[in-house]
Amino acid sequence: MVNTAVTDKTERLRNGTHRLGARAQFRDWIRSGSGRAVHRIGLSVRNAGHCSGSELIGSEPKGTRRLPSHLTALALGAALLGACQQPALAEEVVRTPPAQVQAKESGKLKTAIFAGGCFWGVEGVFSHVNGVTSAVSGYHGGTKATANYRAVGGGDTGHAEAVRITYDPSVVRYDELLRIFFAVVADPTMLNRQGPDRGTQYRSAIVPVNAQQAQVAKAYIAQLGKAGLWSKPIVTKIEPKQTFYPAEDYHQDFMAKNPSHPYIQRWDAPKVRALKSLFADDYRASFRKG
Repeated sequence: MVNTAVTDKTERLRNGTHRLGARAQFRDWIRSGSGRAVHRIGLSVRNAGHCSGSELIGSEPKGTRRLPSHLTALALGAALLGACQQPALAEEVVRTPPAQVQAKESGKLKTAIFAGGCFWGVEGVFSHVNGVTSAVSGYHGGTKATANYRAVGGGDTGHAEAVRITYDPSVVRYDELLRIFFAVVADPTMLNRQGPDRGTQYRSAIVPVNAQQAQVAKAYIAQLGKAGLWSKPIVTKIEPKQTFYPAEDYHQDFMAKNPSHPYIQRWDAPKVRALKSLFADDYRASFRKG
């Protein structure tokens, strides 16, 4: 057991950064090199040799203190030696097939809602898709009273971090958005987690906004299940539509505003590159804000 530290939640929120859970908080602290206003917490290294194999356990004490710089460096070095023997890789992308049941959409702009872990990455990928005119990060599944970042981060509000997408069906259909989602946005075999993030707020879910979307989503999940693309069963759920609550302003367009953020570089930028590689005709180089 090695005692080390992570940055204080208040400091991260003030800087517009992401509360990732204890494990990812430590990684964020490592990447940023910050040693300000720290909490001590226990570190248990599992799956040595992979950066994402570090697990932080225990609870934060009430008090905080500053670590001397030489102790911070020692703690950082010990963690890196134990957990980063080789580079960590983002989740593998999958070449998902075209949907057998296609959406029959026409006319005005349509709306879709997806939950696939941290909303920064979900929003970031879809903001690079041709035909998507808007991608808004927010909360879905809980009440208005708990639709805020601090409450949702507790994992017991019923909310998932989600993204509401507005798209032009003459350019990209709903089933094509589903294909992209399962290929590069989220790993559908992960239950209540994605990447380094843990908790029901990070579940993967499809939220149809009408009967046709529900039919297409159900058919596509069944199609993927039969295709055997993953070694584990698909756990992504189709959830009934409830009120979508936009997240705080500093979460919106986060990838565009913070392209060098450690979390974006490690987990989300690879998804955008995969989008470009697998779906060249759907990829848009510019980030569509809003």
